[in-house]
Amino acid sequence: MTSALLSLDDTGDPATLRLSGRLVTETLASVEMDFRNTTVQAPALQIDLSGLDAMDTGGAWLIADLQARLEKQGVRIAFSESDTPRTDLIAKVAAALPKEEGIEDRPRGIIPWITGIGETTANVGRSMVSLLSFMGEVLSAFAATALRPRRWRPAALVSQMEETGLNAIPIVVLMSFLIGVVLSFQGAAQLRQFGAEVFVVDLIAISILRELGILLTAIIVAGRSGSAFTASIGSMKVREELDAMRTLGLDPIVVLVLPRVIALVIVLPILGFIANISGLVGGALMSWAELNVSPGMFITRLHENTDIWHLAIGMIKAPVFAAIIATVACWQAMQVRGSADSVGRHTTISVVQSIFLVIAADALFSILFAELGL
Repeated sequence: MTSALLSLDDTGDPATLRLSGRLVTETLASVEMDFRNTTVQAPALQIDLSGLDAMDTGGAWLIADLQARLEKQGVRIAFSESDTPRTDLIAKVAAALPKEEGIEDRPRGIIPWITGIGETTANVGRSMVSLLSFMGEVLSAFAATALRPRRWRPAALVSQMEETGLNAIPIVVLMSFLIGVVLSFQGAAQLRQFGAEVFVVDLIAISILRELGILLTAIIVAGRSGSAFTASIGSMKVREELDAMRTLGLDPIVVLVLPRVIALVIVLPILGFIANISGLVGGALMSWAELNVSPGMFITRLHENTDIWHLAIGMIKAPVFAAIIATVACWQAMQVRGSADSVGRHTTISVVQSIFLVIAADALFSILFAELGL
C-alpha cells in the first residue's frame, strides 16, 4: 500500500503543503510524526490535496488537527480544492474536534480504592528503603572520611555552619522570644484564676527547655536550611554537576552531603540553647509586666524548681533532629529528576517529611524519657 507523503514549500507567500499518496488509517503511522512536526513561519498556508489518491476519516483528522494547531498560532489556512468531498470531510471532522481537552474522571469503586492504597503503601515502602540506603551511604562515607582525615573539607564545613547556624540566629531568637511571651501571657491568664501566678515560671521553664525550644528551632531549621539543602543539591543534579563530580573521581556524598549533615549536627544544639535563653527572657519580661514577678524572683524559682535534666533532654534531642533534617533534605535532593519543577516539588516534600519525622522522633523521645522517669 502506497504510504502518504507530505512536502512543505515555505519559500512563497502563502506557503504550500503538498499531500500525496493514500492518506488513510492504515498509512497514518508513517506520517503522523511529520504532521506533528510541521511548523509554518509564513502568515498563510495553502494545503494542496490534488496529489492524494485516497483519504478517509483518519486522514481528515490529521489535516483538521494540523489546521487547528496552526490557526491557534495565527496562520491562515486555505485548501487548493474547495467544495469537494475531501474538504467537506475535513470540515466535518474539524467541527467534531473537542474545543478543549477533557479531564479524565477518577476511577471509582472499591477496586480502584484498594489499588490506590496498595500503590501508596508500596511507594512508602520503597521510599523507606531508599532513605535507609542513603543513610547507610552517609554513614559509610563518614566512617571512610574519619579514617582518612585528608578527605575532610574544613572550608565547606565552616561555610555550612555559618549558613545554617550563624545566619539563622536572628529568626530563632525572635521566634523563641515571642513563644516565651505567649506562654507567659496565656499561663498567667489561667493561673491567676487559682492564685498560682508564681507557677508560671515553672510552666515556662519546663515547656521551653524540655520541648518547645528545641522542637520549634528544628522546625524552623527544617524550613530554612533543609529546603536550602534540597534546592541547592537538586539544582546541581539537574545541571549534571553531580555526574561531573563522579567523572572527576569525587564522591558527591563526601563533597556535598557530609559537610551539611555534620554542620547541622553541630549548630542545631547551639541554636536550641540560644532559643531556650531567648524564650526564658521573653517569658521573664512578660511575667514581670503581667504578674509583677521580678527578674530576681524569676531566676530564683527557675534555679530552685527546674531540674538540669529538663535542659539536658532538649540538648539530647538536638543532634538527632539535626541528623534527620539534613539526611532527609539531601536524600530528597538526590531524588530530583530532569527539571526545575522536580526541584521545587522535592524541596516541598523534604520540608514536610523533615517536620513530620522530627515531631515523630520527639514523640518517641517523650515516651522513652517518661518510661525512664526523666
